[in-house]
Amino acid sequence: MLAEQLTDPVAFHAEGPVWSDAWGGLRWVDMFAGDILSLDGDTVNRRNVGPFVAALRPRASGGAVIALERGFALEDAAGELTRQDELWSTPGMRMNEGGCDPHGRFYCGSMAWDQRAGAGSLYRLDGDGQVTVVQEDLTISNGLEWSPDGSLAYYNDTPTGRVAVFDYDAESGLTGLRTFAEIPADAGYPDGLTVDSEGCVWVALYAGGAVRRYTPDGILDGVVEVGAHRVTACTFGGPRLDRLFITTSREDLVPGEDPLAGSLFVADVGVTGRPVREFAG
Repeated sequence: MLAEQLTDPVAFHAEGPVWSDAWGGLRWVDMFAGDILSLDGDTVNRRNVGPFVAALRPRASGGAVIALERGFALEDAAGELTRQDELWSTPGMRMNEGGCDPHGRFYCGSMAWDQRAGAGSLYRLDGDGQVTVVQEDLTISNGLEWSPDGSLAYYNDTPTGRVAVFDYDAESGLTGLRTFAEIPADAGYPDGLTVDSEGCVWVALYAGGAVRRYTPDGILDGVVEVGAHRVTACTFGGPRLDRLFITTSREDLVPGEDPLAGSLFVADVGVTGRPVREFAG
């Protein structure tokens, strides 16, 4: 299956697509521009929230929770942005990717700007504003998403070349980290991911030009080819959550190389996703 190009190459490094009816459809980020992008028909709108933006999810109270370079910000229903205290002051670290658990807590992983191995951690922001480090010794956190029943959480530490899975419950949190699927070296690197209503895991392959679908048993079940090599993330959207939206990147490319990189793509894959989990704060 081949994904369809939906926009021009509007982003330098697009990441983190999220569909929410509460905010009227699809949003994603142009990470190094600090812009949140939204799709309005054929028009892509931009809102700058600073020099860098990593990830976002809708809030149950309206607006969004947003991961910035060194911490979090909260957008209210009127669009006003309130930045939280920075989690660190050293310039060599930044946030990367995140998602919400079944209890409305927002997670986001940090990483070194130079991608130094083991420098990152996984942070959890609770609805009351408390921040907890839940995992350490990580490199490039990507793709945290839960199974339909909420008992499993799928996660990529991209340089490992594997999709991992945690057990999850509200009291114990993320436990039992183990391999879910191995990505062959010639297929690219596991970046963002999403989970469909059947419990299958869709993995964006950076430097692989594709999104792969894996069954709950970790068996490769399908491939969506993408017309750009650096595929970063994917999510289900549309009124019936039956369209797979895919983001791509122009990072480290020379002018004219991979000309569709930075575009948003879409594929009709014959299955539906699940509504995005909202932040409780």
